[in-house]
Amino acid sequence: MEELKLVERMMIQPETPTPRQRIFLSNIDLTLVAYQESVSFFDPPANQMSFLEACRRISCGISRLLVTYDFMAGRIEPSLEATTTKTRLSQLGELAAPKPEFRQLVAFLREENEDEMELKDKPLGLFQLTQFACGGLALGSRYNHCALDGVSVHQFNTNLASLTRGEGLAIVPMPDRTIFRARNPPQISYPHFEYSKATDTDTTFTLRGTNTVLIYKPQPYNQIHGVHLSAKDIQALKKAALKDGKLKNCTAFQVVAAKIWKARSIAVEIAEDKISTMLFPVDTPTRIVPQAPEGFSGNALVPGFARGSGRELKEEEYSTLVRRVQEGIDRLDDEYIGSGIDWLEVNTGMPCREDSFSLVSWWRLGLETEEFAWGRLKCAAPVVVKPGIVFLLPGPTTEGGLNIFLELEGDQAVEFRRLLMAD
Repeated sequence: MEELKLVERMMIQPETPTPRQRIFLSNIDLTLVAYQESVSFFDPPANQMSFLEACRRISCGISRLLVTYDFMAGRIEPSLEATTTKTRLSQLGELAAPKPEFRQLVAFLREENEDEMELKDKPLGLFQLTQFACGGLALGSRYNHCALDGVSVHQFNTNLASLTRGEGLAIVPMPDRTIFRARNPPQISYPHFEYSKATDTDTTFTLRGTNTVLIYKPQPYNQIHGVHLSAKDIQALKKAALKDGKLKNCTAFQVVAAKIWKARSIAVEIAEDKISTMLFPVDTPTRIVPQAPEGFSGNALVPGFARGSGRELKEEEYSTLVRRVQEGIDRLDDEYIGSGIDWLEVNTGMPCREDSFSLVSWWRLGLETEEFAWGRLKCAAPVVVKPGIVFLLPGPTTEGGLNIFLELEGDQAVEFRRLLMAD
């Protein structure tokens, strides 16, 4: 992609003054203090809206949003970077596939000395709107994960889209996280294999009292690889999982997750006596008692998990692996979630990282329903796929299915694809 030209940089403040106050961050919020980057693509505006007007609409929308999302304005003001490029949208190829070129679409959202800056000096949300030579648009965004999880980001973007159309909020945000506060005294009822204890090398700064916040260090990336599963492929996996009669039912996510868990673990050559752990975020607002309010805005995605030895992954029936994924979801009731929050209070941990990976699904998040003043979202994708992450993204609109993206070495990627597609 050709070099981007910075047209304008705008610092955005709330439309009206907001109260200065601290917001409680739960132990779920504090398990990962890191930035998540994504990019949303749009075809050239059918209504012929100019780039200048699109920039005005989105900056005004963010300004209005920061009144209700006042906690997002709790650092240096969020910014909007307006950029243009001579590249056409069609020259980027498959837009739903994360690729190195996408980094340019959030390039102006990073400060030169960012690694040396303290967290309190960094904005919690930043945006870059890019116009392509064909008139298409890309909205790059960068959020700090401690402020919003993926579901909450989708709600934020839905509200932003509504405001750019001149309408009101689609979802009223409820940012109070005290419903996820640890109990006093802590009551840990389970071993919580989904978390790992912190080490001294993980500690980079301290936030609120004695709670230490953990930041993942950047790591070098291998090549990103993609595999498409058609709707027919997914149906075949469900049929295979139910074949021996041990399961009464199963979902598309469960059968795909089990297949990925086995294929990736074998491809990276997990030793037979080692335990392989697959994490997958589970949305918990309706699983706790009392339930979180509608529009909860924060982090409510708790890691479910499936774990087994390398030998078990090679030898056990497919239905057994699917059942372990189901158990990883089913165990997340109110008591288990509360026990996990208390475990984090005592141990100041992070998501399990030993012989593990995280399966993150944007497959049915509903991103394609977002409609801005200049048109409906065409597709969205993460900017990069970090080591230890596997993404599930929607397949082509006309074909259905899903796309799997992960970062592996070349030989491992070949073996992963072979195992994934094997009967």
